Amino acid sequence: MRTMQSLKVHFLSSLTSPEELAGGAVVVIDVLRATTTIVHAVAAGAREVIPCLEIEEARRVAAGFPKGAALLGGERGGLKIEGFDLGNSPEDYNRATVGGKVVVLTTTNGTRAMMLCRQAKRVLVGGFVNASAVAAALAQEERVHLLCAGTQGEITREDVLFAGRVVDQLLCALPRAKPETNDQGRIARECYSNLIAAGPGEPAASADAIDREIAVLSSELRHSQGGRNLIDVGLDRDIGLAAQVDRFAIVPELDLEKWSIGSAF
Repeated sequence: MRTMQSLKVHFLSSLTSPEELAGGAVVVIDVLRATTTIVHAVAAGAREVIPCLEIEEARRVAAGFPKGAALLGGERGGLKIEGFDLGNSPEDYNRATVGGKVVVLTTTNGTRAMMLCRQAKRVLVGGFVNASAVAAALAQEERVHLLCAGTQGEITREDVLFAGRVVDQLLCALPRAKPETNDQGRIARECYSNLIAAGPGEPAASADAIDREIAVLSSELRHSQGGRNLIDVGLDRDIGLAAQVDRFAIVPELDLEKWSIGSAF
């Protein structure tokens, strides 16, 4: 059995490098909303999700598929891009809209973070909606990086809280591993632990604890920069959807050779 050697959090892409991520298992985190939306899309039966950096690149990729096979999804400034089929709201990616389809996705922050991961061993997609599944998928990895996308080059609380949740879950599940953890990992864990604590005598994984965690996160995320940005453009419903802890048991994975996201679990 492999033992985890390092568990590091990076609050922004600019605080790490492709060389540091090389050979490790990376979780890309953009809670509000790209990675949450990707989990919804894969869970709804999308054939694959292809992340693109620029709008015109996404249009070209989508045009390469037979008519009706691919959907364009994404946002700029939080809003659906003109001429695209879908925006970046998780509930728009349901079985009726994306089932059996290829989704070509471009977002302001999340897809940009993925570009940093081309030398990684594997790249997973995580959000609160699949938090425990992500932690379970990482348990056998030796080198783990949790990469927060942030918003417009600034650290966002929602991504840090999710990273802290994963760090906490892994360290509790692997008490003997004692992996090297950087300061950003410790800070993230403290942020999460200070916000979410099981009630007296209440198991952390109980149904009541999860319900309370969802309620706390739904409120807290409204005050983060990402949450405030969504409220400003009338998309505050997406905040509650992003806070639905463990709604899904899948972990989307980016195939680095095909540059396509499907479900690993």
